[in-house]
Amino acid sequence: MNAGPWLDVPPAGYGGIENVVATLVPALRERGVHVVLASVGSSGLDVDELISAYDEGQFTELQKPYNQVMGIAHAHLARVAAELRRRDDIDLVHDHVEVVGPAVLSALGGPPVLHTLHWDLRKHAAFYGAFPPGIAVNGVSESQIARAPDALRAAALGSIHLATPLADRETRVERGEHLMVMGRVCALKGQHVAARICQKLGLPLVLAGPVSGRDTAAELDVVAQNPYHPLHSHPDVRYHLDQVTPYLDGDLVRWVGAVGGQERDDLYASARAALFPIQWDEPGGTAVVEAMALGVPPVGLRRGCLPELIDHGRTGFLADSEEELAECLLRLDELDPEECRREARRRFTPSVMADRYLELYERLTRN
Repeated sequence: MNAGPWLDVPPAGYGGIENVVATLVPALRERGVHVVLASVGSSGLDVDELISAYDEGQFTELQKPYNQVMGIAHAHLARVAAELRRRDDIDLVHDHVEVVGPAVLSALGGPPVLHTLHWDLRKHAAFYGAFPPGIAVNGVSESQIARAPDALRAAALGSIHLATPLADRETRVERGEHLMVMGRVCALKGQHVAARICQKLGLPLVLAGPVSGRDTAAELDVVAQNPYHPLHSHPDVRYHLDQVTPYLDGDLVRWVGAVGGQERDDLYASARAALFPIQWDEPGGTAVVEAMALGVPPVGLRRGCLPELIDHGRTGFLADSEEELAECLLRLDELDPEECRREARRRFTPSVMADRYLELYERLTRN
C-alpha cells in the first residue's frame, strides 16, 4: 500500500489520501490481507510491515521551489522499488502517489499495480494522455473516470466511492443552528459562495479547514502581515484574504481554522447541513460522505461526484445555481438526518470499500 512520503497515516489533521489509506487498511487486514505500508516512519497505523524513506512527513517541503523538492517522491519510490526487487511475496501494489507512482512502477516490472486516482485529472494532461501501459487504475467516482483522457480511461477498471469510519459509529450530538463548510479553504471549494448566501439569508455559517497549511488565524496572520513570506501570494491565501475574509464577522459567518479528532466530528455532527458550493468537478467527495454518516444533510451544486453521492430530496439537495442553492437552505426541515445515516451505512462504510477493492485485487492477481 503505497501512501507516499507527505503525511503520517493516519494524518494528524488534513490529509485526504492518507485518510483514505487509514480507512481502507484496517478493513483489508480484518479480511486476512497482509499489508506492507509504504509511508513515513512516524505513521501510526497498525500494519503488518512499514517501510519508509523518510522518518517524518515531507508535506511542508512542498512550499519550496520545485528544484528543491523534486527528489522527495522519487526517493520514496526508490525505496518502494528496492523492496519489490528484494522479495517475491508481494502479490500486488496499490499505489496512491500522484504521477510519480505509476511512472516509476510501470518501468519496474514485478507484481501487478493498481493506481487509485484521487485528484483532478486535468493537471497532468501530457502524462495522463499517454498513460504508461501495464498499470491498472480506478477512480473515486464515475464522473471522474468519464472525464479522463482516452489512454487513462482505457486502463480504468471502474470506480470505488470513498468511505468513512464514521459510517460504522453512532455519533450523536445536540443539533445546532449553524451550517458548515468543512475542508481546505480554496477557490475550488467555494467558501465565498457559502458565506455570501448565508449572510444574505441570515443563517449562521462555520467554515472549518486550513488555508495553505495554516491551521489558525494567528498562523495565517503571520503570512498576511509579511509581504516577503513565501506564502503571502499563494492562491489559497489570497483567496481567503480577498474573497472570504470580507464576509467574516465573528458572529454570523466564522472561520475556525483547522479542527481535528472528536472536536471536528462534534462540530460537523451538530450542524443543520453541510454546504458544498463547489466551483469545480469534485472527484471524490470525502466530506460529503462524512456529513451523511453524521446525519448531516449535504447541500451542494450539481457538479462532479455530488450527484453520485446525494439523492436529491432524500439524503440532501442538489442545485444548479447559487440562487437554487439558497432556496434549498430554506427547505432543510424536509430532510431526515436518519435517512442520511442509513444511506452512509449502506454505501460508505470501510467494509463496503474494502470488499470492492478486494474484487479488483483478485481480478488483477488472476491475470
